Amino acid sequence: MRLTYRYDEISHILGTSSSTSSEEMHAIGYDSRAIIEGKHVLFFAFVGQFRDGHAFIADAYEKGVRHFVVSKQFESTLESAHFIRVEDPFQSLLTLAKYHRTQFEYPVIAITGSSGKTTVKEWLSELLSSTMKVVRSPKSYNSRLGVALSLLEMHQEADVAIIEAGISEPGDMKLLHEMIQPTEGIFTSFGRAHRLNFESETAHLKEKLQLFSQLESFIYASSINHSLAHGIAIHPNDYTAFFTGFSEDQILRQNASLAIEMSRKMGLSDDQIVQSMQKIKPLALRLELFDGKDNSLIINDSYSLDIDSLHHALQFQIANSKDKKRIVVLGITQENQTLTQEIGEIVQSYHPSEYILLKHGESLNLDVTNSCVLFKGERSVQLEKIAHTYRVHRHQTFLEIDLSAIRHNISQYKSKLKPATKILSMVKASSYGSDAKKMGLFLEKIGVNYFGVAYPYEGIELRQSGVTLPILVMNCEPQDFESCIEHQLEPAIYSMTQLEAFIEALIHNDLKNYPIHVKLETGMQRLGFEADQLNVLIQKIHSQPEVRVRSIYSHLAESDVPNSEFTTVQIALFDRLSQQILASLPYSVLRHLSNSEGVANYPSAQFDMIRLGIGMYGITGSKSLKEMLQPAVRWMSSISQVKHLQKGTSVGYNRTFVAEKDTQIAVIPVGYADGLSRSLSQGKGHVFVQNHSCEIIGNVCMDMIMVDVTSLHVKEGDAVEIIGFNQPIEVLAKEMNTIPYEVMTRFSPRLHRVFIEH
Repeated sequence: MRLTYRYDEISHILGTSSSTSSEEMHAIGYDSRAIIEGKHVLFFAFVGQFRDGHAFIADAYEKGVRHFVVSKQFESTLESAHFIRVEDPFQSLLTLAKYHRTQFEYPVIAITGSSGKTTVKEWLSELLSSTMKVVRSPKSYNSRLGVALSLLEMHQEADVAIIEAGISEPGDMKLLHEMIQPTEGIFTSFGRAHRLNFESETAHLKEKLQLFSQLESFIYASSINHSLAHGIAIHPNDYTAFFTGFSEDQILRQNASLAIEMSRKMGLSDDQIVQSMQKIKPLALRLELFDGKDNSLIINDSYSLDIDSLHHALQFQIANSKDKKRIVVLGITQENQTLTQEIGEIVQSYHPSEYILLKHGESLNLDVTNSCVLFKGERSVQLEKIAHTYRVHRHQTFLEIDLSAIRHNISQYKSKLKPATKILSMVKASSYGSDAKKMGLFLEKIGVNYFGVAYPYEGIELRQSGVTLPILVMNCEPQDFESCIEHQLEPAIYSMTQLEAFIEALIHNDLKNYPIHVKLETGMQRLGFEADQLNVLIQKIHSQPEVRVRSIYSHLAESDVPNSEFTTVQIALFDRLSQQILASLPYSVLRHLSNSEGVANYPSAQFDMIRLGIGMYGITGSKSLKEMLQPAVRWMSSISQVKHLQKGTSVGYNRTFVAEKDTQIAVIPVGYADGLSRSLSQGKGHVFVQNHSCEIIGNVCMDMIMVDVTSLHVKEGDAVEIIGFNQPIEVLAKEMNTIPYEVMTRFSPRLHRVFIEH
């Protein structure tokens, strides 16, 4: 950001007169973890779904912040700190962004749609940048907060701004329109995204069109099946002259045609556009995080190099580096050498351990031991090739975990909860096969309240990775008590024998008030205290100061069955038994019973906290929830070899497949050692190649499968989808005669995990 407002000016803009400071503010902060140097930063203490920003004022102060926008009255002991008190800090940030937008007269292009917004924005930015200075939304910043932060990036040296706008509920677009005040508009597509919160398709469309309500005209994709008032439909077929060497994908061509037409409106000649189009490729519009050599983490964001996305990438690096060294490698072309000093100053403001500026064509010999390395640069430098040389070499089958989808899904669950209800994230079984250590750090960053694991070793792994949130251990045996205590893990207590043994361990360690979680038996007939044991349990808790009950919980036997009489009885029994314990204790205790499915089917069972597990990944049996969630897991591979079989040729172990005609097959390096069940053999399972379903022939081997690709034109290296858009995990689970839980927990450790964030 390049803000130049004085603190007292901002106070006036926000409608207060509480300021006595005239210091200039250069940037906005709302997450104390992302602040490196707090001088000249104005910190907004948001009160959100997960966290209260007022709790992090002291942390921001330690990093040099002295100016705050708050909504709560409190006695400050922070020397030289200044506070603007408002009713809602978040709304005040929007007010500041709206005011900032009015200070500029150059064109502001607003982009909305159900999909394709970020692609069109990035391509349009690339086209216009050949002749203009462009401000654009970083990555997919299109929410109320994202739009506000994007607008605050506007500055006097720019020629045009491109702002994404996304909506999720009625009223969003009216507010975004008031902030953006666009002079030009692009409508990319219209589909089901977020439609659940609107009473009809017409209401959803009307909401989106508010963005363009004061424009004489706007452009929209011809694929939108509506005739839009004062809109101009853009047909890809009218722009074929620009598509030489471009993708044949019609969706990409539609997006490109929107960017081309807007470039024309902004004054670019067709020759200039043709020249720039030759450099455009489908974008990796996300940060890619993967394991590197020598205990390193590699962040690949080597597709653009501009001020906005640079800040975003550097903040992402800090959030993921923990105790690792931070190395920043930037690639820059000869044409942009003038930016070297400005970019260098930005990077150095984040205090990396090492900073390397790599020019096009230069080689890199880097020691990445125990480091978190960010590779970022202009696409033409092809820095991504260098980044991937530091990847730990595993076979080409991998899992892709979409962190942005997980954040979205948790937010959707949160919207179903009462304001005070907390979220415990279950990360047992390596967080359902996705990697508990990385998931733990991510979930802690976005603000869940608790973690749950099955065994102490899983909690220890979280602690060793840097997780600090409280961790509930559901199965803790006496031999594990010492390590549990050493790593501040909180055991579930389900029997008197176990409780007495744990108290003995606490006495040995001279500890008091250690948190425990009481497990009640309400119908699962697994672990837990029965009703007739509660009096003895209560007496023991009262007589032993070593323990303090942190929560009381149980499990629903059929939470995925709506209107279950058995579940209704369970909920009532849990309420009655837990109330008996609560009434005997002089302090507050959390209660939790519901899991992911229970949130949708039994909203009355929320109590104080819910346990969210596989639902975080967008997997649910609830139709209403399914429309709100986004799939967060893809399982991909690629073709190792293509073979042409003559009629009568057999394939694989035991020759269970014999070609009845001339057949083309592809060999794919994934097998039952990776988690692909052998039950999928002999035509029972499928994968997708080029968006076509391909039958598995012969037997699934330990490390590979063979599939029929006779009708396709394929080659070695072509992508293969095992779980994804064409084949959701629920479909694969059904083919494997199991449930998604088992599919995910069977993912082999040897599968490479790639974490992405939009």
